[in-house]
Amino acid sequence: MTIFKQVLGEEYLTTPEAKELLAEVEADRALDEDREMRYELARAIEHVNRFSVLEAEESRELVEELLEVEKVDEATAYKITDLLPQDRDELRTVFAQGRYTLSGDELDEILDVVAKYA
Repeated sequence: MTIFKQVLGEEYLTTPEAKELLAEVEADRALDEDREMRYELARAIEHVNRFSVLEAEESRELVEELLEVEKVDEATAYKITDLLPQDRDELRTVFAQGRYTLSGDELDEILDVVAKYA
């Protein structure tokens, strides 16, 4: 027997947004004493609790500001928001697999936006 799954939609989330969603799932599971939390879910909740720095609303605002920067696409904006790079070297790692490199001024522009929230 083969089970086929179909992707119905796809959406980027920041770590704080995922934290909010997983908190709701955790609360629902806590109401049902007979229902155990799967290992993967518990690890995901632990991960977002450990690495979530901003509030969900702040992370959405940061993504929006980053999208206004010329060479930042949606996926990169979400990655930068999750990592909150502090210097040029950290930021360059985000763009390492891209087809282009950013100048120092472009990197500084992005870091200035991140600095408002970090």
